[in-house]
Amino acid sequence: MIKKIVLLFLLISLIGLFSFRKKAETSYEILYNTNISHLVEEQEKLVQLIKSKNSIDSFSSEDINDEIKQCRKRMKTVDFWIRYFDPVNYKMINGPLPVEWETEVFEKFEKPYRRDGAGFTLAQLYLEEENINKDSLELLIQKSLTATKMYQFAEIKDNLKNPETFYFCNRLFLLNLATIYTTGFECPETENVITEMHDMLSQVKTIYEAYNESFPKTSISESYLELYKKTIKFVENQHKDYTKFNHFVFVRDYINPLFALNQQQIVQYGFYSKNNLDFTLSNDVKSIFDKNLFFAQNIKGEFSFVKDSGTLRQIDSLGKLLFYDPILSGNNERSCVSCHKSENFFTDNSVTTALQYNGKNLLERNAPSLVNAPYNHLMMLDGKFLDLKQQGEAVITNPIEMGSTKKEVLEKVLSCPDYKKNFKNILKKLPDHPKEVKFDHIISALTTYFGKYSQYYSKFDRAMKKNEILSEDEISGYNLYMGKAQCATCHFAPTFSGIKPPYIGNEFEVIGVPADKNYRSLSNDKGRYYAHPAKETLHAFRTTTLRNVEKTKPYMHNGAFDTLEEVIDFYNAGGGVGKKLNIPNQTLSSDSLKLSKKETNQLISFLKSLTEEVIFDKPPKSLPKSKRKEFNARKVGGSY
Repeated sequence: MIKKIVLLFLLISLIGLFSFRKKAETSYEILYNTNISHLVEEQEKLVQLIKSKNSIDSFSSEDINDEIKQCRKRMKTVDFWIRYFDPVNYKMINGPLPVEWETEVFEKFEKPYRRDGAGFTLAQLYLEEENINKDSLELLIQKSLTATKMYQFAEIKDNLKNPETFYFCNRLFLLNLATIYTTGFECPETENVITEMHDMLSQVKTIYEAYNESFPKTSISESYLELYKKTIKFVENQHKDYTKFNHFVFVRDYINPLFALNQQQIVQYGFYSKNNLDFTLSNDVKSIFDKNLFFAQNIKGEFSFVKDSGTLRQIDSLGKLLFYDPILSGNNERSCVSCHKSENFFTDNSVTTALQYNGKNLLERNAPSLVNAPYNHLMMLDGKFLDLKQQGEAVITNPIEMGSTKKEVLEKVLSCPDYKKNFKNILKKLPDHPKEVKFDHIISALTTYFGKYSQYYSKFDRAMKKNEILSEDEISGYNLYMGKAQCATCHFAPTFSGIKPPYIGNEFEVIGVPADKNYRSLSNDKGRYYAHPAKETLHAFRTTTLRNVEKTKPYMHNGAFDTLEEVIDFYNAGGGVGKKLNIPNQTLSSDSLKLSKKETNQLISFLKSLTEEVIFDKPPKSLPKSKRKEFNARKVGGSY
């Protein structure tokens, strides 16, 4: 009996011991909790400091700004986690703008969400204003404090128990190192950009050590850790002025290879993310500059499930014929190529804006290039459409563009025996075997055709993979792009557009584009406001890609500028406000960049290195004949 009691006691003790061990925090969790607590303490200290101020004059002292800097330093010890765990909440801690209207890819079928910003960056910018309100400043910090405390909730901290979450946090961290952390995007005092980044790199090294201790079975590889140490050493030896920092070597020799190693381990350990932030990202690519890094649009549309190469070639051939065929227009005289010419990278260099359907008036906006269009989550410069299908349908049925209807286009296309036969053959190979050709099949053939031209690479891409050498001017231009010229605060790699990591949405900016290069007035086009009215969206436009910019003049939504020199002069002056136009909601800084002529030329050299070596098909020699004779006078490419 005594033996049984002793055994029972030992069993209960062992159960209690294992239960205790199960609940014990790992060193990785302890580090997170400690750093979050320290940030909360620093924020509480800042709130009390602001409350202690009795007059507006006392805000001229440096003590508040110094304490904000301390908060920023604490924030960088947890940035690795919190930006990934809850990116919306993060904007309340260090938001770059007071209000942003966002539509992420996984919720873009809903209206844009208003995202309020608060925290350290906005507080520092507020301190520079003339009339400071104590309560307003306190509110910015109080909101950031509340947001930080949310990261102490158990449901957030559960992320720390999963090793896969670490690797996806790390991936976002590396992508931000390549695009954001060195540019001043979220650091209003640009003299501190590199110092802040160095501090963060050192803190993340501590995170790596704690993670490896806590998860030895899925530890970070020695090769990764060794390269990471070299990365820190490189930054330590660099100039602390971000305009003199060698961004090119930093990304090419350190961040891009680290990204490849992290991706390799994600695949090695069989990790898959359930976080919406990773919705568009690929686990398989080994370079940030791989064209398959993320996806935005399905170019195959109705033909998504077609894998057979022969069938895909048939679809491509159909799409090519349709792209050059004015049968898609109401008068059989306009085709897609009327505005999107292959020799101009699918835009039109010859006009400021294209002719309207009536052949007399001009359209309000410049025809955008279709090359790399599939990387946009929202289509058109105002983000009006969600996908390529909507965009194609809108253009074809717009009375001032192609002036047709879905029914008319379908009837006319199917009046051509060759079109009808080829579509019918393709439909037989679809999983659901549809019997009738639909308008959507026509659109999908078009997008399949022009979408293929977005898979080409540039000299810069090859240089980042160490397959080509850039000139000194091209490298200097890239460093200017990331630093002094501030291009990278809006145009993010690898698309060099307003799609920043983790690549789940498009950004819109108000830069103050004039009606013409004489700067007499602001362009009347309200941009994003037409699609989503709000004071912040008035005159806002989707930040377009700078890939192939050498080949896609004229520039801006209205074709206001003819040369890259004119574009850079506009930004160098501080946008529309810098050119003395009245734009209260301009998001672009109105301060002069103070770029020299030499720097302008170097910047252009870099931009030209983004030109992709696209091989365009030659136009078809003829178009399919129709059973209706009145349609057989149409010309390849249309008449105007």
